[in-house]
Amino acid sequence: MTQIAAIVLAGGKSSRMGQDKALIKLGDRPWLYQICTLAQKCATQVYVVTPWVKKYQDMLPNNCQIIPEKIRHQGPLVGFAVGLQYVKQEWVLLLACDLPLLTAAVVQQWCTYLPKVSSKAIALLPSSSKGWEPLCGFYRLSCLPLLTTYLEGGGKSFQSWLSNHQVQELPIGDRQILFNCNTPEDLKKIQNFS
Repeated sequence: MTQIAAIVLAGGKSSRMGQDKALIKLGDRPWLYQICTLAQKCATQVYVVTPWVKKYQDMLPNNCQIIPEKIRHQGPLVGFAVGLQYVKQEWVLLLACDLPLLTAAVVQQWCTYLPKVSSKAIALLPSSSKGWEPLCGFYRLSCLPLLTTYLEGGGKSFQSWLSNHQVQELPIGDRQILFNCNTPEDLKKIQNFS
């Protein structure tokens, strides 16, 4: 069985939402707790990368390790690079904390594709009309040197970085599970789904 770690990013400003997305509750638990619980069902180790260690540390499930992001608001690509430095497993599941429709069963199904990924591909990601969906998919740990070089050159965009490397497409059945909740209007839609 493929060994997987998970990195959950919880460092965004949530400016469009007007409140901290990680703390929004659907049901009785905050989104950050829910996404970490989901990740634990698929990965042997779960890391949460955030500049707000004290705010989140008491609300995470057991065995989640917080990695402090020392400089705030550097973007998800930097947060991912910070988290990757702690990983030992070959594959990393990268998740945003605001994917409330994603389920563990779906991600466990995705894990079965990993052994078939080309050895030249650095990632297995869903795609959309805008490009790759970088905050809900898998990366090889071996991508870290490539990512470090890109960041040292001033790069900040996931799409730009990924466009320079081989990425395999993750087949998605129901695209609704990738719904990324960014605004109060999005939140109302989610509440209608559940």
